[in-house]
Amino acid sequence: MSNQEPINTFSSRIAVLPEANIDTDQIIPARFLTTTSRKGLGVAAFNDWRYEKDGTPKPDFILNTIDPSEHRVLVGGNNFGCGSSREHAPWALTDYGFKAVISTEIADIFTSNSLKNGLLPIVVTPEIHAKLLASPQQRVTIDLEANELRLEDGTVFIFKIEAFARQCLLEGVDAMGWLINRLPAIETYEKEHAA
Repeated sequence: MSNQEPINTFSSRIAVLPEANIDTDQIIPARFLTTTSRKGLGVAAFNDWRYEKDGTPKPDFILNTIDPSEHRVLVGGNNFGCGSSREHAPWALTDYGFKAVISTEIADIFTSNSLKNGLLPIVVTPEIHAKLLASPQQRVTIDLEANELRLEDGTVFIFKIEAFARQCLLEGVDAMGWLINRLPAIETYEKEHAA
């Protein structure tokens, strides 16, 4: 069972990586996939873009210039999270500090893995995406109860999310955690309907 930080309503500055086709190997290179723990993967997020070959942080790479406690929303280019399936990709992003990823298109498998691991993927229109890219330090508000993304200029965008995944994110659990939380009700039902 995985417990994670619940997502309800929060405000955050955005971090922008506008490149298209950011794949899961760029998010977390394959050499970091040997662990089964989420802890510590944040330092390896975008490792090959973020560090020189000797391990020195590249001073101009976005993750090296922001405060993860202030920048909890990553705005990526089109087709974010494409490539191979690996839960380590959302693990790395959440361990770094991100709570949501926004793009005009997010790969299906990455979306599924994110929703199961406490990272909210939000698909927006090209117009909303352009507004985010045009003001890369802006503060946005995400309201998962209302399925709203609110921009600094007052624009409100209603995003779509599968209902069960949304409920799990609101509660801060995965599917197994959701079931365990309902165990008393399940046991009561079973007793009442025993043959």
